[in-house]
Amino acid sequence: MTSRWPGLVRLAFGLTGDRWLAEDLAQTALASAYASWRRVRRADDPDAYVRRILINASKGRWRRHRVSEHPAETAPEATVTDPIASVDNRSALFSALQELPQRQRAVVVLRYLEDLTDAQAAALLGCSASTVRSQAARALAKLRASGALAGEGPDDAAPRRQAGGTR
Repeated sequence: MTSRWPGLVRLAFGLTGDRWLAEDLAQTALASAYASWRRVRRADDPDAYVRRILINASKGRWRRHRVSEHPAETAPEATVTDPIASVDNRSALFSALQELPQRQRAVVVLRYLEDLTDAQAAALLGCSASTVRSQAARALAKLRASGALAGEGPDDAAPRRQAGGTR
């Protein structure tokens, strides 16, 4: 499970938007997996089982702490270089992700950052694949309309094509 650490931290970071909290969640998930290793080992997909533990831990944190947090306009100066900082639009994306509701954020992170299928994401979230698709569509619509992501892409000047016809 140690080799899964970077993926678990990436998933947790997508859910929380906080690097240190992401590491805490990943550590909590691995500790829970260790405590119930017999069940994890018997699971069809142990990786999915541990990801589910992490998602549940994130939900539990959300339920316990219901503190209204608002992302700052500018990120504080980092003393240590962060590999995420090397990607230009990534901080804007993660601040926009924090504006999404918890379930939509989880769907976006699982589908597009973890590259899971609809069925795999649905199994982890305990819902149907169609729910994952509808939540992803709503989340992507909110992200497109988000002011934090406006004007970020190279193809913003090109009009979007509508489904079912040509222009």
